[in-house]
Amino acid sequence: QVQLVESGGGLVQAGGSLRLSCAASGRTFSSYAMGWFRQAPGKERECVAAGSRSGGGTYYADSVRGRFTISRDNAKNTAYLQMNSLKPEDTAVYYCAATRSILTMKRDLYDYWGQGTQVTVSS
Repeated sequence: QVQLVESGGGLVQAGGSLRLSCAASGRTFSSYAMGWFRQAPGKERECVAAGSRSGGGTYYADSVRGRFTISRDNAKNTAYLQMNSLKPEDTAVYYCAATRSILTMKRDLYDYWGQGTQVTVSS
């Protein structure tokens, strides 16, 4: 089993940057592909970025491609989401998640979830 804890959310002005971290428990972090999801009020949870077990493969949602970067440090059992050029429409609760599947953006294939961290982008 894997426990995930996000951190790094907060309030930022449009055009600013934030880096989210996702600390994982356990010794098998490198066995899981990781994803970052977000959920805005009244909207479904969507995947914004996914990364492979090694970190060499990545997928991004069209809305964030070129602005967000997913990465991981398997030695530190931590995944990251670097968010640049933030927009008010990026405001949401952000969740990290782990999957035994190969790199995927499909929400239903993720096995473990963090509790979420709020990101608010002011205009």
